[in-house]
Amino acid sequence: MTATATATAPVAEARTLGLAHYAARGVLECVLTRHGITFQQQVTLRAAVTADAPQTRDDLVTQVRASLKADPADIRVTVDQLLARGLLVEDGAHLRPTDAGRELLSAVGAETAPVTARIWGGIPADDLAAAGRVLALVTERADAELAALTA
Repeated sequence: MTATATATAPVAEARTLGLAHYAARGVLECVLTRHGITFQQQVTLRAAVTADAPQTRDDLVTQVRASLKADPADIRVTVDQLLARGLLVEDGAHLRPTDAGRELLSAVGAETAPVTARIWGGIPADDLAAAGRVLALVTERADAELAALTA
């Protein structure tokens, strides 16, 4: 890389991170809209599908809240929407994803896979590792600040 390229490279900071997040999320939301599901519904359904064991409603709300920092009441509405659409089902005190829920996530994944490959393709592994370390640290620090602000 030349000195000029280094000098003009964007610095990793909150705005740059936010722009990258919203650009990638915008791509995902275009796909989700075609499948009739919202971003929060997809995150909630994915949490249920990828859980090691069936979760209670409270477990699922807690997990999604940790990811999205969303209002628990809004997440509960999302869970109700997924139940109403037959993407989740109640099994006693636990929620389980249905075959339809799994198929929906699979279809979204299949549709986004080539786009994701184009977005992430060609980025050197060392750059991805460095970005991963920085983003993990930013997440940890932001989570701590949010906990302090909401305590």
